[in-house]
Amino acid sequence: MIVITGATGALNGATVDHLLGHVPAEELVVVARDTAKAQRFADRGVTVRRGDYAEPDSLPGAFEGADQVLLVSSNDPAADGVSLHRTAVNAAVSAGAGRILYTSHQGAALDTPFWPGRDHAATEQLLAESGVAWTSLRNGFYAHSLNLLAGPWRDTGVIEVPADGPVSWTAREDAAEAAAVILASNGAYDGPTTLTAAAAPTFEDVAAIASELTGRTIKLAVISSDEWIATQVAAGQQETMARFLLGMYEAARDGFFAGVDPLLGTLLGREPQTVRELLARPTA
Repeated sequence: MIVITGATGALNGATVDHLLGHVPAEELVVVARDTAKAQRFADRGVTVRRGDYAEPDSLPGAFEGADQVLLVSSNDPAADGVSLHRTAVNAAVSAGAGRILYTSHQGAALDTPFWPGRDHAATEQLLAESGVAWTSLRNGFYAHSLNLLAGPWRDTGVIEVPADGPVSWTAREDAAEAAAVILASNGAYDGPTTLTAAAAPTFEDVAAIASELTGRTIKLAVISSDEWIATQVAAGQQETMARFLLGMYEAARDGFFAGVDPLLGTLLGREPQTVRELLARPTA
């Protein structure tokens, strides 16, 4: 039995959709904090159970009978993500899971300026010490985030950032599909498993691609961190969020998102989506 947490979210929800093309619905269990939001899976014959990392007593029943458990990473900036992940890992071990999979990040490292990467690295250490086979899905930086991180360049003609560096912008839907293939492979992939697009363009590269697509000159402006934060706050962003995002640019500058790996394309049986394809799509 395969148990998948976070299935009401975009990433693992898409993984379940793809997984239903590989295994029978009766072999799947989705775990959600609000089971009503998982009704679409119940309608397809998937078992739905309630579980919440923040409520340890809810997890033994949620993970019961699991051969594999896919743990989604916490995305609550106010929570202690590593503590939540420890609770979930321990529950999966206690349930007798033969393999634990975890949605990590390509930039997982204890010394990254981007704090989610530090949480991912710490969680991978928990998995390595769990005594259970594990797979860490080190997904590339999700490409849809580029619409936020590149700023309103379509209006201003300028991509304004506090630091530049290569990022293997990776379509979340591609990562979700690959996760389904890995789950269906029943243990063929072990330990850190990198899933990225085929290229890692810098913001300067993104500006050049945007210029080609629009027929306009889209410029890159690298400004100071203080100036960038002030600009974000003036535009209505909370300062805490602006400083959180600053860590992403700094990690890109330091090369934490630079690596690429052909495995994603191999699992998909096609080339992963590209930044050019993302930028070419109409925006709302």
